[in-house]
Amino acid sequence: MNTLARRLAAARDGATPERLALGLLAALAALVLLGLAAGADGLDGAWARDAALIADIRAPRTLGAALAGALLGLAGALSQGLFRNPLADPYLLGTAAGAGLAVTLVLAAGGLLGVELGLAAQGALARLGLSGAAFAGALGGLALTLLMARGAARPLSLLLAGVVVGVLLTALGDLLVLASPEALRGQRVFMIGTTSFLGWDAVAALALGLALALPAAVRLARVLDALVLGEASALSLGLALPRLRLLLVALLALATGTAVAQVGLVAFVGLVAPHLVRRLVVVRHGALLALSALAGAVLLLAADVAARVLVAPQELPVGVLTAVLGGVYLLALLWRRGRLA
Repeated sequence: MNTLARRLAAARDGATPERLALGLLAALAALVLLGLAAGADGLDGAWARDAALIADIRAPRTLGAALAGALLGLAGALSQGLFRNPLADPYLLGTAAGAGLAVTLVLAAGGLLGVELGLAAQGALARLGLSGAAFAGALGGLALTLLMARGAARPLSLLLAGVVVGVLLTALGDLLVLASPEALRGQRVFMIGTTSFLGWDAVAALALGLALALPAAVRLARVLDALVLGEASALSLGLALPRLRLLLVALLALATGTAVAQVGLVAFVGLVAPHLVRRLVVVRHGALLALSALAGAVLLLAADVAARVLVAPQELPVGVLTAVLGGVYLLALLWRRGRLA
């Protein structure tokens, strides 16, 4: 093992869940301050002058990005625990494709009726209609996956059904765009993912989703701990696996659907956040779920601040930034593992 690998191993050995949580909270607090200061001209410390702007635009966007990242991090840890696969992400079970199809349907209908809809639409009802459609579509995609898999009792069948549903619903969305080209722009914004249009109503929805999903997931973490030992061992412990797995899938759908409804399909946050936590500490799933939520909040908020500041006064799509950074991280991880093999 080379010098860098020894240093990383030593750092991991010295890390504890408490230290990691404190570090993530400190990073999150610093990013919140940066988010409140990030304006059209980059970082701006004129708090008094920009008080109204901060209260109406920057604060909800900053808090909303953190909450959406926490939901995606939690959903990623749930997905990886359920399927016992470190490459599982929150969008595996048809939720992303269902949300995308529902949004495309709403945009296409709005185009036919001459109504302006989209994440940037003016008016609470228009935004609520789009977010509500995305949430309903995510749940509908999951319901179709569960129907095809005949429940959540067989993880492999559930995973394969999710892939099939994802491909099918994505194809239907593409056909809708061909029939209604005016929906393409709004669909692209949603599919890439954006935090640009988060308001206080979105913050309330995201906070409610996290308040419901996180405590329930932590309470069911013992099921994920048991699944690490294998399904037979989990059953021998007296766990009602089909019912408990279905509850975990429902929590996964709640977390994913709530986040997707507000920020679109932001890539890699749900996949990378649990990876980062597991590389730094060795914990059971109860702590892993909470720390992954914290890591997801830090990752998405950091990407949001960078998207606002890097090319100010222009703005990068936050979903593109998370995809690039997440892809680079995973490539570096694969390269390092190849060297150490």
